[in-house]
Amino acid sequence: MLVVRIASPGAVPESDLTARARIREAAIACFAAEGFGASFATIAKRADVSPGLITHHFGSKTSLRAECDVEVLRRYQAMKTDGVANPSGSLLDHVADPRIGADLLVYILRVVHSGGRGAQEFLEHLVDATREAMAATVEAGIVRPSRDEEARLRYLIYQSIGALLVELATMPDASPDQFVAAALASQRDQMLPMLEVFTEGLFTTRQMLDDYLDYVGDPPREDARADAATA
Repeated sequence: MLVVRIASPGAVPESDLTARARIREAAIACFAAEGFGASFATIAKRADVSPGLITHHFGSKTSLRAECDVEVLRRYQAMKTDGVANPSGSLLDHVADPRIGADLLVYILRVVHSGGRGAQEFLEHLVDATREAMAATVEAGIVRPSRDEEARLRYLIYQSIGALLVELATMPDASPDQFVAAALASQRDQMLPMLEVFTEGLFTTRQMLDDYLDYVGDPPREDARADAATA
């Protein structure tokens, strides 16, 4: 996968945040740590406000969650790709940047796991942010061209996200920081087989690919894919 880093949106001292913003930041951290079942009491304690103030500002957990989703996606839209220099990296590489905490990554994974529109929007943002870098690696001769560039891009992203979700599901009691540390260690263990598959392939012949191409004919054109998606 491509290396993807989240650009720092500029840290704001907690003392400078409004009560509403403090609640939102606390909710992002609590939702990352405990999932979207985190209570108002837990969020209020972290934000150093009363549960009633959360109700005053947001009304319901659904409204609070919606604002948190918007904020996380806003920060995600600052994401820049630098994968041309290191196309063998992964989504986890950005957490090595000390400016970026683990809460954002784990929150995003929880959004994807919960499904719905939030998951769709995040995945589309990730595809959009990564498309240009993937095209650049192909143009630079680092990555082979594909018969269907868009489908390959989505496959690689979904595989990366899926692997992280497996890690998250098998570590239900880990804090975001513990999860990231364990996932980075797991990534190091998987580096050799990943590079073998990406570099040398898995099958010893191209028979299965040829059989598939004979069966389906030409892969769908990009305009045909777009027409089908909007139908």
